[in-house]
Amino acid sequence: MTHPFLDLPPLSAEHFAAIEDGVARLLDTRQDVLITQGEALLPLEGAIRAAAGPGTVALNVITGPYGQTFGNWLRDAGATVYDLSVPFHTAVTADQVREAFAEHPEIDFVSLVHAEAATGNTNPVAEIGEAVREQGALFYLDAVASVGAEPVLPDAWGVDLCVIGAQKAMGGPAGVSAISVSERAWARMTANPNAPRRSYLSLLDWKERWTDAGRAVLPHAPAQLEMLALEACLERIESVGPAVVMDRHRSAALATRAGAVALGGGLEPYVHEEKDAAPVATTLRVPSSVVASELVARALAEDPTLPIAAGGGALAEEMIRVNHYGADASPETVQRCLAAVGAALGV
Repeated sequence: MTHPFLDLPPLSAEHFAAIEDGVARLLDTRQDVLITQGEALLPLEGAIRAAAGPGTVALNVITGPYGQTFGNWLRDAGATVYDLSVPFHTAVTADQVREAFAEHPEIDFVSLVHAEAATGNTNPVAEIGEAVREQGALFYLDAVASVGAEPVLPDAWGVDLCVIGAQKAMGGPAGVSAISVSERAWARMTANPNAPRRSYLSLLDWKERWTDAGRAVLPHAPAQLEMLALEACLERIESVGPAVVMDRHRSAALATRAGAVALGGGLEPYVHEEKDAAPVATTLRVPSSVVASELVARALAEDPTLPIAAGGGALAEEMIRVNHYGADASPETVQRCLAAVGAALGV
């Protein structure tokens, strides 16, 4: 029995390298790009464990749940960590980062999430990158949710470790991810005796066995279907142009914010300032008399295909999230979501 997704010829090293080059074009980077064979948590954790250790002094910016996770990994790696937490309804500023540097001039590593899909905010990475360059620290960025929905430019912003995933705004698979790595970051990893080696988390293994070896022989069998899906979504973005894809996401975000206010019923944008709102997803605060998770359950009971969810943890009582990314970054999806939420609210 044959199937179009099965019995495919093995993915060659040349083909794998060409897909990496497509990621590099998307990020407009001359840094080394590695495509990692797993969901984005793989390179996110691998990069921290490779670049941070007992001698590291890190500034960990928390604007949502992933920032909290990165702080845990950094501490587990032995780093000294100073958390810079801001309310989830806003974004961090470059001035706040500079104030942290002034208070702790020994900081040599900064971890930041570009867009927090879970809380609906996005951070001004270009401005923060200037502050990090002034400090001379290594800059680690989670751009998993932002890539495709807004610019992600590691070279222009001075990002040393930039992790992306394809499953959100790029409209691609969740089973592969990628990271761009600067020469400074490679040097930091090489000097770290605790960097993972002979491990699935090891970026240095990939560098030595793949990048430094001329990308001629793959270290292990690649995730065939996921790699082909990643290639397809890269080609789709290139064919229409990244700016068109980003405009579609920004339009969906603006329409969701405006539509929620116009709908009435006490809904309001969770992220106060439009400039701080992520294009990939919009979070909405429900009125105090309503439990967000119950509201979402009523809306999904009418249409389970809607890309809406309640906030995680304690936010499940007060926040709902409209995920307008990938194919769902469209006026039709926004209208369906708002109509269902309005019906569930009784407005």
